Amino acid sequence: MTTWFTVEQASERLGVKPPTVYAYVTRGLLTRRRTVDGRSLFEASEVERLARRGRPRRPGGGPELVIQSAVTKLGEDRQYYRGRDALELAERCHLEDVADWLWTGDEGALTRPRDDRSWWTASERAVAAGRLAQKGLPDDVLPLERLQVITPVLAAYDPLRLAPSDAAVAEIGRSLIAGMIDCLPPHQPAFGPLALRLWLKLTPRILEPRWTEVLRAAMVLAADHELAASTLAVRVAASVRADPYAVVSSGLGTTSGALHGGASLGAEALLAEIEKPAHAAQVIEQRLRRGERIPGFGHKVYRAGDGRANMLFDRIRAAGPKDRRLAVAEAVLAEARRRKLPAMNVDFALATLVNATGMHSGAGEAIFAISRTVGWLAHAMEEYAKPMRFRLRAVYSGEPPS
Repeated sequence: MTTWFTVEQASERLGVKPPTVYAYVTRGLLTRRRTVDGRSLFEASEVERLARRGRPRRPGGGPELVIQSAVTKLGEDRQYYRGRDALELAERCHLEDVADWLWTGDEGALTRPRDDRSWWTASERAVAAGRLAQKGLPDDVLPLERLQVITPVLAAYDPLRLAPSDAAVAEIGRSLIAGMIDCLPPHQPAFGPLALRLWLKLTPRILEPRWTEVLRAAMVLAADHELAASTLAVRVAASVRADPYAVVSSGLGTTSGALHGGASLGAEALLAEIEKPAHAAQVIEQRLRRGERIPGFGHKVYRAGDGRANMLFDRIRAAGPKDRRLAVAEAVLAEARRRKLPAMNVDFALATLVNATGMHSGAGEAIFAISRTVGWLAHAMEEYAKPMRFRLRAVYSGEPPS
């Protein structure tokens, strides 16, 4: 039987004032129940758990938002998908396998023999409409911007979009991600794993297994990363019961930010600016003199180094050890170490993959967004299962009411 504390009991146990207890409710740390006479009660088990953990901190005085989630845990240098090391999964799994694991928790998804795996498809009518919707777009439109056009068109052709059960969301996810890839130009039939199909969309180079293996690993590494900015936007949208396509659209919009998914585009521009390895020091010097940050370096969570970046860069080295464009990236890394800049992050590794394979500008954003759709939908499932929607509160700092 559930035990409940009054606000006085909860504040005494937590060592805070009653208004702070109500603030914890707003921030999602405690559950409140109202009695018929208007009193507030708080679930005792949550109060005890919060008391044992210690008073929530607000670094720098900013707001703290805590959301319970079983999707992804962040470790010292990597993430864990439902408890499984993402770097280990990237060694052997496809994005399709990780998606089924994150969406269903089915252990078999991670051990299914490759020849038994069924590849995902979108309806021919939806793909045709998604391609037609891009007909008037300029040729230099970035892949991420195309995905923002494609996604709502795919939604219009999906009768399941307004029935967000877990099974329906998983089915939507399979057709949506397949459709996002298949609608990108060039408009030619493509079959097989998602990584292979995406390769054909992002670079004019012939299909090379050594590089599609790197892309496969990159897609697994990008599948989720706990409450990144785009994922928070997704959870807010899902909490008010936006359909899965609208949820993904909110994630795509947030991803375009230069400090989030767009960070790989900045790193691509850095590498493109450096024609030869010998020019790396000069380009970085000029950027620093202008007060610009060096994109692709440093991470708010992984202070000692981003394991995803290290794994992906090692795979790039193995796939193209003598590639001239890889030599440019190596020179940038050497100069960053010399200047004692923070360690590279996964955005720099993605940009190096784009540069080394001759992918189109903005391909890193597309890899990120398509792969992260897996995580977004896993987080959406959790929000769909909750009875309450987000209702954050602002700390008002304007003119006092008159």
